[in-house]
Amino acid sequence: MGRWFTTNSTADAVPVTALFPPQCREWGLPSETPLTPRAAERLCREAAQKSFDEAAKSLNIDFKTEWDGKQIQRWSERLGNAMVRERDRQTQALREGRRPEGPPNAPQLLVIGVDGGRWQGREKDTDSDSRWREKKVASISSYIPGDGGDGPDARKPKPLVTTHVATTRDAAAFGPMARLEAEKRGYRQAEVVLGMGDGGNWIDPLFDREFRANARIIDWCHASEHLWDCAKAIHGPQTPAASAMAEPLEALLWDGKVQRVIENLAAEAAKLGEVQASDPPQHPRRVLHQNVGYFTKHQEHMRYPEYRAKGWPIGSGVTEASVKQFNKRVKGTEQFWKEEGLEPILALRGTWISQDDRWDRYWKNRPAYVK
Repeated sequence: MGRWFTTNSTADAVPVTALFPPQCREWGLPSETPLTPRAAERLCREAAQKSFDEAAKSLNIDFKTEWDGKQIQRWSERLGNAMVRERDRQTQALREGRRPEGPPNAPQLLVIGVDGGRWQGREKDTDSDSRWREKKVASISSYIPGDGGDGPDARKPKPLVTTHVATTRDAAAFGPMARLEAEKRGYRQAEVVLGMGDGGNWIDPLFDREFRANARIIDWCHASEHLWDCAKAIHGPQTPAASAMAEPLEALLWDGKVQRVIENLAAEAAKLGEVQASDPPQHPRRVLHQNVGYFTKHQEHMRYPEYRAKGWPIGSGVTEASVKQFNKRVKGTEQFWKEEGLEPILALRGTWISQDDRWDRYWKNRPAYVK
């Protein structure tokens, strides 16, 4: 048992630092928990993948302990907060002009994708009267470009390595975090940098503030869904008339004829008349009006034939998969969080699911006695 623990691990009524003799610094023990570095890593690995209660079950089987989920939560939050503090320190350094070192080999194509996911707070938000709130997620992916062909035998762009960052904080705080991760992945060295997103109200300003990309691309699937939303609003879902309207518009969009898409939607909107203040969000007049604005605003980000000819990806599937991986750990009808408790778990989860072996590097190189 001494290989794993340094004290009676069920005693947690006093500050953790009080549990440690002076030798802890020499022994290389983590200051946040009465565990050895190996046990601390294992605990965080479990907490990054499953609920605290499930993590406790797994650890109790292996370690012959009697921990409960609350104990695992306290320790994993302390250890995760060390990651949060280091991330915040590096982010502040970036704001001050001190950039992190990039990779030894410049990526040929780097795609920066951002999106939002959901989490449930313990208390209702006073403005929305809802417990559901948004977390911000970025995926940074290196790619091998495709060959530019459109046929069935064409070589499609191939994602290589994806890393992740997520936070409960607002877009102003999240932007520099995403920029920091991109800098680490070769943002300044890459031959081509793309920004990928769905055109959400906070995403475009974030790209404007933080990145200079060769192109900003509206995810193809989201753009296509907007066309189907218009057709369904007018003709009803799953109707032949809706398909008859959406499919030709989708073909125009695929061919890069966005202006014709806008003209068609504007003509349909004109038939419905002006939006009324009493119109609910799903009313056809409101849906058409909003989407004419959406395609007009993002017309320059929908040059899909040009992107395909260059072998670039046009979909945000990697980023959506990233959101789902975070959701798998922190989203659920029975999961309720406080922001200060969720942030360290997002840091652990992002490190665990990143594909560049950073989890192993972190635990091998982590300063042992971190206050």
